[in-house]
Amino acid sequence: MTEPALVEQLRDKIISDPDVILEDRDLMRALIAANEAAMGGNIVDLRGAAMSRLEARLDRLEDTHRSVIAAAYENLAGTNQIHRAVLRMLDPHDFQSFLSNLATEVAEILRVDAVRLVLESHQNENDPALRQLGEVLCVAEPGFITEYMRGGRGGQPRQVVLRQTVPGSEAIFGEAANWVRSEALMQLDLGEVRLPGMLVMAAEDPHQFKPSQGTDLLAFFAGVFERTMRRWLD
Repeated sequence: MTEPALVEQLRDKIISDPDVILEDRDLMRALIAANEAAMGGNIVDLRGAAMSRLEARLDRLEDTHRSVIAAAYENLAGTNQIHRAVLRMLDPHDFQSFLSNLATEVAEILRVDAVRLVLESHQNENDPALRQLGEVLCVAEPGFITEYMRGGRGGQPRQVVLRQTVPGSEAIFGEAANWVRSEALMQLDLGEVRLPGMLVMAAEDPHQFKPSQGTDLLAFFAGVFERTMRRWLD
C-alpha cells in the first residue's frame, strides 16, 4: 500500500472513530507538542497547560484509587484471617488443649512465631499445676502487665500495643527473646475479682508489628479471647 493511500486510510479511521486518538494519552501528548511547536515559542497554549494539569490530577486520583483498593483487600484478608483464628481457637474442650492449640494452629493462621498468655498471680510459676500447662502460659507478679505494656513510658497503656521488643522481654519469652524482634500486646480483662491478663503475639521480623498499624482486628480478637478465658477460669 502506497504512503498516500495509507495516510488516507488512517484519516478515514480517525474521522470514523476519534476516540482512538482521544483515549490514547501518548498520541494526545504528541499532537499537543506538535501544535505548540507549530505556534512558536512566543505563544502559550493555555489548553495544553490545562490538559497537562488535568492529566497530573488524574494520575494522582488513579494512585489514590489503587491505594484505597489495596487497603480494602488487605483489610478483608486480615478480617478473614482473624475470623479463621477465632473459630480454631474455640475448638478445644479442655484448657490445656486450648493453650496448646493457641501456640500451634492459631499462631500458624495468624502467621506469628510465638504466642504467650501472661497471667498476673500471687502463685509461683513453678507450681506443678501451672508447669504442666506448657511454655505458652507465663505467670507474673501483680502490676507486671501494666509496666511491660508501658515500655518505660508513663501513662496508662492502650488495650493493644504494637512495637519492637523492649528490654525485659525474656521474662515472657525466655530463651526465645534472643530472636523475637516485634510484638503485639493485648491487655485482657478477666473479670472484676481477677487480676488482668495479657495476650502476646511475637515475630522474628522487627517490622511485623509497628505502632503505625491499625489495631481494630487485634482488639476484636482480644475481646473474643478474654471472654473465652473467663469461661475457662470459671
